[in-house]
Amino acid sequence: MDAPNPRYAALQAVARNRHKLDNVDFKKTHARDLFGINVFNEEVQRQRLPKPIFKALQKTIRQGAVLDPSIADAVASAIKEWAIEHGATHYTHLFQPMTGLTAEKHDSFLSPTDTGGAIAEFSGRELTKGEPDASSFPSGGLRSTFEARGYTAWDPSSPAYIMEHANGSTLVIPTAFLSWTGEALDRKTPLLRSMEALSTQAIRVLKLFGKEGIHKVFTTVGSEQEYFLIDKNWYLARPDLILTGRTLFGAKPPKGQELEDQYFGVIPERVLACMADAETELTKLGVPVKTRHNEVAPSQYELAPLFENSNLATDHQNLVMLTLRTVADKYGLAALLHEKPFAGINGSGKHNNWSMSTDTGAKLRRRSSPSSWATN
Repeated sequence: MDAPNPRYAALQAVARNRHKLDNVDFKKTHARDLFGINVFNEEVQRQRLPKPIFKALQKTIRQGAVLDPSIADAVASAIKEWAIEHGATHYTHLFQPMTGLTAEKHDSFLSPTDTGGAIAEFSGRELTKGEPDASSFPSGGLRSTFEARGYTAWDPSSPAYIMEHANGSTLVIPTAFLSWTGEALDRKTPLLRSMEALSTQAIRVLKLFGKEGIHKVFTTVGSEQEYFLIDKNWYLARPDLILTGRTLFGAKPPKGQELEDQYFGVIPERVLACMADAETELTKLGVPVKTRHNEVAPSQYELAPLFENSNLATDHQNLVMLTLRTVADKYGLAALLHEKPFAGINGSGKHNNWSMSTDTGAKLRRRSSPSSWATN
């Protein structure tokens, strides 16, 4: 008998699949008790930092003040002790090079001693600056190969967090990525610069309208993430999906955008278990996931968090994509995030709900007149 074709083999494998559909028992552990437990957030900073250092750090985070280098060692020591208590053995500066992905290089906390032992060390310099090799990252032609040195710079406005894995955990420090001459080599630096420019000009305009006492205007974003979940056996049977994230050949679907029976329908049990698992991991990382539902296309779904400061929302969006891919694999699924994985039906959109707010708590909204703005 001839060997079955790849599609038939995949169908047989799908039929045989049985995956464990449980992770956290929410009857014993409430989601509120998990939120942010792996994040070095403001509450943790308040508990672990001396009061003057905490205030100085918060001034940098909230108002964009220049970070006082003298506090870096104290902050680094507190982060290290907190991370080790959470099982961390290494730390990494996470940055966003112009590859469209995130990048990281892990370094151990351990340093050998003269007596043959080892101690855990993490200095303020190691917290605030790193020096990964930048020669293999896209640079937009900004510098030649011999000038390819790149530097990571700590971004205090996006809190450090713990990323758990099978054999321990890693302290992750969000950073910007710059060339040795100061050019941006990443996507975070232009974002931070644009947010600062917007704040400066918005404050100037607000003063013209008599609004005083505002020191910072920041933008907020709520990123809705659409994605597809398909059985891993179907995914592995399609080299085009593996290599490009989308199908490059094949028949069009028998039904197109009229597949309204999927939209907001009952979520399949296996998919719901995967969603719940992913949301649990994101909750521990402080991502305010709020909404989940079926989207229009077959096997298409959506996850939507609450809006946050644009910089933090961007970092959380990267975590959402990474977590969806990682958790889906546990359930024998593949998460497709390509903007158009299948021809003829919906794609994996990412809708950004964008707004502006002041540090006094006012939201900026536009009136019906095209030239007038108001606060409320």
